[in-house]
Amino acid sequence: MNATYDAIVVGGGHNGLVCATFLARGGKRVLVLEAADHVGGAAATREFAPGFRVSACAHLLHLMPPGLVQELGLEKHGLKLAARSLPTVALDEAGAHLSYEPGNLEGLARTSPKDAAALSDWYAFLQRASRALHPVLSATPPRLGTDAWRDRLKLLSIGFGIRRLGRKDMRELLRIGAMPVHDLLEERFESPLLKGALALDAVLGTNLGPRSPGTLVSLLYRAAASQGSEVLSLPEGGLGALSDALARAATSAGVEVRTGAPVARILVREDRVCGVALASGEQVSAATVVSNADPKTTFLALLGAEHLDAGFTRRVTQVRTRGFTAKLHLALDRLPQFSGLAEAALRGRLLVAPSSDYIERAYNHAKYGEFSEQPMLEVTIPTLADPALAPSGKHVMSVIVQYAPYAVKGGWEVQREPFTERILATLGRYAPQLRAAVSATQLLTPPDIEREFRINGGHWHHAELTLDQFMMVRPVPGAAQYQTPVPGLYLCGAGCHPGGGVMGLAGRNAARQVIREAA
Repeated sequence: MNATYDAIVVGGGHNGLVCATFLARGGKRVLVLEAADHVGGAAATREFAPGFRVSACAHLLHLMPPGLVQELGLEKHGLKLAARSLPTVALDEAGAHLSYEPGNLEGLARTSPKDAAALSDWYAFLQRASRALHPVLSATPPRLGTDAWRDRLKLLSIGFGIRRLGRKDMRELLRIGAMPVHDLLEERFESPLLKGALALDAVLGTNLGPRSPGTLVSLLYRAAASQGSEVLSLPEGGLGALSDALARAATSAGVEVRTGAPVARILVREDRVCGVALASGEQVSAATVVSNADPKTTFLALLGAEHLDAGFTRRVTQVRTRGFTAKLHLALDRLPQFSGLAEAALRGRLLVAPSSDYIERAYNHAKYGEFSEQPMLEVTIPTLADPALAPSGKHVMSVIVQYAPYAVKGGWEVQREPFTERILATLGRYAPQLRAAVSATQLLTPPDIEREFRINGGHWHHAELTLDQFMMVRPVPGAAQYQTPVPGLYLCGAGCHPGGGVMGLAGRNAARQVIREAA
């Protein structure tokens, strides 16, 4: 082998970079190997048309806890926010749009005082619940079926945190935990637009509809990650700028980062990890390998089933990893006008989700391998806050789209153009002149995401975030505490606890576990 390190991190996505930084701060000599020519994975900024750049997949920063940003010193390493505290605007075809943001419900109060009060109460509950739930996301989950004192203590700690909510909040949390989000919305709110907007947050990035059991978990998860105050922000330069800041934080801690270095194989000697082999043929040795790749890629492609028992391999193959979310990028010659919206409102997050039932109907198509005829959309125009992303006077529109099944009927080679037209037609109901302003489009379907970002199935979260793939069983029993059945091999990506989104907690948790095991 040509070089030796204490730890190798496979994949320079945001979790891999966070993990590497904390490993280096813990005294490890760390190498990050990234297959692409730049770090960030799916959290990258890319040019999709000459002069037009956009965040490739996720386009908002809102789940990374403020404490982690400070701990990594990302502002010192160049992270700047082009916009902060973006409002959410639920679009209405008749122009009666609904706007709100946590901490500022004045606009909603003018149109629906009762819903404003109910939403204020809901946000207050989420903030209280996050005090109990955020520590769960920020730590290695306990193992089940063990007598180890550490695992029993963690379970007791989780129960105590929930008990500290008080009887009323504890009962409510336990009551709603596995509930379909649609049912909760019907209980608490009146406005279809508001219910549609909140339902979108619960199902975005999933293979679920609002009436699916357990969809409320996503809202609780978002609240816990952001510590109860979910602030929507746009990094200057797109999410790729966040990844660049993470890379600078890593290198300042002593991490070596190599791009254009795809890993072909995780090497095992005497039933223990001993390093990696690159696609170039180069081998690098390390007693610890931490994979930021998704679980199926890690275990079945890089490690190989021959190093795993048959039961574990079967569980890995059954992890649900097929994506249902697409991303559309539009290069615009001019700023589109949305009926009933002033230009200032276009700086927010625009949602096409007129009701919870609208989203459920969109999901019905996906159940049978069809794209949604009337898709739900999350839209941003980042150039209003960050003009450098496009040529002078021009704009970029970034659209997250559901539902777009990985295996669509007829294949994406045939369905790509019809789906793009369907999305544009849906947007056209709110911005009639949009199509005339479009000079270029790029649609990333789940197979495109799989190919371009090396994510098995093209799932944004590497694995579906549901109760049976959550916390101490994520991604599967036997690999749910960042450790794996092969000594020396760990996971740190979105496929392990706590899950997906540009959050960074999985990377930090994994680094702490590696350091703890080495102590």
